[in-house]
Amino acid sequence: MENLLFSDLSHLWLFFVLVLGIIALPGMDMAFVLGSTLVDGRRGGAAALAGIVAGGVAHTVMAALGVGLMLQAVPALFTLMLVGGALYLGWIGWSLVRGASALGEVGASRSRPLAATFQQGLFTCLLNPKAYLFMVAVFPQFARPEHGPMLAQAVAMGTIIAATQVAVYGAVVFGADRARAFLHGSGRAQVFAGRTVGLVLMGGAAWMLWQGLRAP
Repeated sequence: MENLLFSDLSHLWLFFVLVLGIIALPGMDMAFVLGSTLVDGRRGGAAALAGIVAGGVAHTVMAALGVGLMLQAVPALFTLMLVGGALYLGWIGWSLVRGASALGEVGASRSRPLAATFQQGLFTCLLNPKAYLFMVAVFPQFARPEHGPMLAQAVAMGTIIAATQVAVYGAVVFGADRARAFLHGSGRAQVFAGRTVGLVLMGGAAWMLWQGLRAP
């Protein structure tokens, strides 16, 4: 019993290390949380984070149901996901670039409803190809029958993913909110920051679109 418990704990710790490395790597989700915080402050960043976490839960459910393996078996679906995610990310980036000049000074009012930010965060996570690669390549390596009921394993690993997202992206929200406060009173600096984040998102979208179109 003790050996089995030690084996299970080692299995979960290794899973956590892999999840931490993947989430901490800058990507679509982190860029969206960063941009939402710079535009709408801590509450906007928290709404974006909540949407990303909800998307992570959905990824876990889909992986447990075998959707990740289905994407692996039908590569055209994964290519479609890459293209769709790239277009969506590019649209968010263009919206930031186009609307940056209207930011001016950081005001007390939010530029968009928190529910809309949550929804965009959810869609950003669901269209993130990095998450599907993780579910296809990594998740099945840890979800084994010998480790216990599949539902319990999915809940445990989903909790690890959600907690890691909250920790990593929560730090991004805190840092971006501090930067936003620093930019308060400097309209030109705020516009520059908004356009920079938007251009970064558009650059990432272009790279994703190229990867999707050249995929076999």
